[in-house]
Parts: sequence; structure tokens; C-alpha cells
Amino acid sequence: MKENRVIHPLPPVYDENSRVLILGSFPSVKSRETGFFYGHPRNRFWMVLAEVFEDDVPVTIAEKKRFLLKHGVAVWDVIASCEIRGSSDSSITNVRVNDLSIILNKADIKDIYVNGGKAESIYEKYMEKQIGRKCVRLPSTSPANAAWSLDRLTESWKIIRECN
Repeated sequence: MKENRVIHPLPPVYDENSRVLILGSFPSVKSRETGFFYGHPRNRFWMVLAEVFEDDVPVTIAEKKRFLLKHGVAVWDVIASCEIRGSSDSSITNVRVNDLSIILNKADIKDIYVNGGKAESIYEKYMEKQIGRKCVRLPSTSPANAAWSLDRLTESWKIIRECN
């Protein structure tokens, strides 16, 4: 499969009450098709957050946006554009990063979390020094991270509640 240059199609979700920023790497093919973050039906992101915040799993894009804002969570990705094969993080090259100041200048973000290893490596390489803030790596909610059960993911992700 050939690598294609893809531009991130999704705006960040946040408001002035956001306290936690969760960054993924780059939207999967399914997320780009559905028009929202973590759109693959087997990605456990929405189930994990629902468990963490003891709330219902949001289904529609509008419900997902309301859910995030209700719980003080901002969501975006570290990569603005890249060359990628399908949804494979390991194929990502020629990265351009998103400008996180869009969120950080408006919201009082207490902690920055990254969803998985690729998001962490991009953040540390391109953003950490510029922003002057470290990120906390959380285990990926991707279906590719099958070694982590839903319960184990939820337990690890509970740290994001400390900011709210």
C-alpha cells in the first residue's frame, strides 16, 4: 500500500473549561470517514472514558462533543499532516505537527495526556520543548493494542480524573 500525504481533517474539541488535553497521533481511516475522533467501532476510547467518568457511552458526534466538554476534556491529535499507509501509526513519515497553542491559550489545561506510543514520540520530539510541558503516556485504546483489556485500560486512564 502506497503512503499518501494526508491533512488532518478534524478541528480540536475544547472550550475554556477544558482541564485535560488528550492527544492521539493521527485520525484513522475510519475516523476520517466518520468525521470524528476514535471512529473505529473497535477503538475503546469512548468506552474507557465512559467508565472513567461513570457516564453513558456517547454514540453520535454531538453526544461525544457534549461528553468531552461536560467532563473538561479537550481532544486533538499531535499530527497536522503526514504520509501514512491506511491507519498504520508505524508507517507515519514526514510529520507536520498541530499548533497546540490554539487550545493552551484558551483553556487552563492542567495535564497533557497522549493516547499511545506514537503520539508520545511525536509530542516529545516536536512539541515538548516548544510548549515547555511534559506529557503523560496512556496505553493506546486502539484495537491494535489487544494485550490491554477494557478493565486494564480503564484502570490506567482513571488518572485523567485527577484534573477535574
